[in-house]
Amino acid sequence: MDSKRNTFIFFIIFITGLLSTAGEEVVKLQELERNTVIIHTGLTAVQSDAHILWFYGPEKADMKIVNSLVIKGETITEYNTERFRDRLQLNRNSGSLTIRNISREDSGVYKLHIISGRISDWSFRVIVYAPVLKPVVTNQSENCSVSHTELCSVLCTVENGKDVNLSWFEDKETISSISSTDSSDHLSLHLNITIPNNSIYICVAANPVSNQPTQIDLTQLCNIKTGLSSCQIHCPVEPVVRLALSAVVALATVSILVYHFSSRIESHGG
Repeated sequence: MDSKRNTFIFFIIFITGLLSTAGEEVVKLQELERNTVIIHTGLTAVQSDAHILWFYGPEKADMKIVNSLVIKGETITEYNTERFRDRLQLNRNSGSLTIRNISREDSGVYKLHIISGRISDWSFRVIVYAPVLKPVVTNQSENCSVSHTELCSVLCTVENGKDVNLSWFEDKETISSISSTDSSDHLSLHLNITIPNNSIYICVAANPVSNQPTQIDLTQLCNIKTGLSSCQIHCPVEPVVRLALSAVVALATVSILVYHFSSRIESHGG
């Protein structure tokens, strides 16, 4: 009796294994927010009367968002409009799911079940990123202008975010790079450039789905030539004040000397 029971249990387990194919591998998708995203299954055709289910969750796919089945020859598809509003669209031919106007809040795990004689599973982890912002480069040198054989100190800054990286390139070669898990802070990267210099310097902010470059003009930024430049806008005010005070003192000294000599001449003339 026990032998027949064990054989029956083995038979049930064997049949269940044939009828079920579970996808253990999780496909990772990285997307840009506000885009229309299609989660592809790779299938070319799904059985016409198949029961198709999509689930979603930030960590574990436990919320049913699509339920599509055929009842008496009629296809009925229900969407979770409370969570995704009218942004979901199922392709019953392939089982693929389209998400319109995807947001960072839509990041998470998406799981597909297709039931058509056997159960097939697919899992997808979707990470949605905001577009990275354009970095800003400013002059950090002590003097407003630099002469030949001097260093021009510049600073590249960008607002940090998820998986943002900030890099300096010299003639398309990476010379320094920085990233931080603290997305509440800004990323900043210094660079000292020897003048004169004919290289091309570009600061690039990037995340896995977007990048923004800022190429610098050394002549303008470091004020190598005379004239007002962006360097003078970002330079400390103190050196300018000292120069103005020196000019006032010099003018006052000249005025005193002129007055002194004029007084002596008048006294001798009298």
